[in-house]
Amino acid sequence: MFDQAKMVMQARKLQKQLANELIEVTAGGDAVKVVINGEQKIKKISLNPDYLNPNRAADIEQWLEAAVREAINRSQASAAEKMKPLLGNMGGFGR
Repeated sequence: MFDQAKMVMQARKLQKQLANELIEVTAGGDAVKVVINGEQKIKKISLNPDYLNPNRAADIEQWLEAAVREAINRSQASAAEKMKPLLGNMGGFGR
């Protein structure tokens, strides 16, 4: 029972760490920047004004999608790495 309580405390601590972790990704050179936290919540999206040409709207949309996708992938990888110690304590998961 004590081990479960300890795991719950560790999970809460990890969740707090993930909420405070910021992951920043750029795409299209530096045309698009996306910042998300470790919980995969978007904190900021910014566009470089040098790239804001109406003729490049399709490019900007693709860069934005790429930046968000990469930010989420990095966030997932970070969370998975931080979860390894907890999962190892749960009967062999993550080994």
